[in-house]
Amino acid sequence: MPEGPEIRRAADKLEQALLGKPLTEVWFAFPQLQTYQSSLIGERITAIETRGKALLTHFSNGLTLYSHNQLYGVWRVVEHGDPPATNRSLRVRLAAGEQAILLYSASDIELLNSDTLASHPFLQRVGPDVLDIGLTVAQVRERLLSARFRRRQLGGLLLDQAFLAGLGNYLRAEMLWQAQLLPQHKAQDLLAEKLEQLAEAMLAIPRHSYQMRGTMDENRHHGAVFRFKVFNRTGKPCERCGTLIEKGMLSSRPFYWCSGCQH
Repeated sequence: MPEGPEIRRAADKLEQALLGKPLTEVWFAFPQLQTYQSSLIGERITAIETRGKALLTHFSNGLTLYSHNQLYGVWRVVEHGDPPATNRSLRVRLAAGEQAILLYSASDIELLNSDTLASHPFLQRVGPDVLDIGLTVAQVRERLLSARFRRRQLGGLLLDQAFLAGLGNYLRAEMLWQAQLLPQHKAQDLLAEKLEQLAEAMLAIPRHSYQMRGTMDENRHHGAVFRFKVFNRTGKPCERCGTLIEKGMLSSRPFYWCSGCQH
């Protein structure tokens, strides 16, 4: 399941294809969206924003295409006029210049104006995106200590998109290892130094994964990649203390940790 860094890299590819170019083709599968097709011709994509697993494609006329891939949705970049062979159902096609971006199989797609964007139920429910460059360690620490989240066990909190959007299972394991914490801890019980360490890890690790093109392939040895410290490393020695990495289940998801240096 892709997490914030993977979703941001997918958005980067879409931006590289069409950002700032006048749209020459706009097509939507859903009838309620088709009335917007002609009005978007000639407009430009000004930004593609990520909010957890949702993408917000902002157009120069003030409209925003909201899309959430759920389990099956996927975006593709193709050469204009050269659709890929696939059995997936095409939902959105936007073209400009020599390239087009295609959204397949997603069912949660809307066009929003500034008012409906501000009041959208999903966007109101999720927290700040963990890859938002404006998000600071101090803000994350404040969020950890808020009345809403301070009594939550970290193991569940770090999968809750209402806390920080874009976090997921591998990031959870890596952040807790970095902060030398077990998932049973609660923010309200942590000493100030440990809380700061955790808040720093919550931003540093997703951003590092994004920059290093994070991969779950431990056999990949070329190029800049994000190396897991505990995730998917059962039975291998912890690089910090040498204890063998353990695996269990937490919040119905696999969890990896070092019993030697996570306390």
